[in-house]
Amino acid sequence: MSVAAEAVEGLRAAGATVATAESLTGGLVCATLVSVPGASTVVRGGVVAYAAELKTQLLGVDAELISRVGTVDAAVASSMALGVRERLGATYGLATTGVAGPGPSEGMPAGTVHVGVAGPGGVETALLHLDGDRETIRTGTVAALLSLLVARLGEESRSDRG
Repeated sequence: MSVAAEAVEGLRAAGATVATAESLTGGLVCATLVSVPGASTVVRGGVVAYAAELKTQLLGVDAELISRVGTVDAAVASSMALGVRERLGATYGLATTGVAGPGPSEGMPAGTVHVGVAGPGGVETALLHLDGDRETIRTGTVAALLSLLVARLGEESRSDRG
């Protein structure tokens, strides 16, 4: 079973929904989720906020935060995940922000990516250092983020039972 199918099944089993806030992945997280049959029962939608000002306008990321740390930062990923969760009315919000390459951006090398998962148990972020071309970095980001969601769903399901 693919990680996307595991995520959709885990969300369905939990009676939960998901929304995505994407920068470098450009909608690939949401597209990967909706490629799974039955995803319509759990996917609320997604926001592609490639430009910094859209992260602020559409997702509520503090402009001062972006001004201070840039867009490739764990706090930005966290804020994006929280913002999309709230704005799209989902149980979980997923976020990606980083550098797909080929060159550096904001002083960060290609492959520097922050992902975030916001849910009932709070927000969790992860810093990824991925190698490869743009496509490899983008698909690696999707796989890592969906794996993080699957792990989170498993943890929260175990804590609900115990």
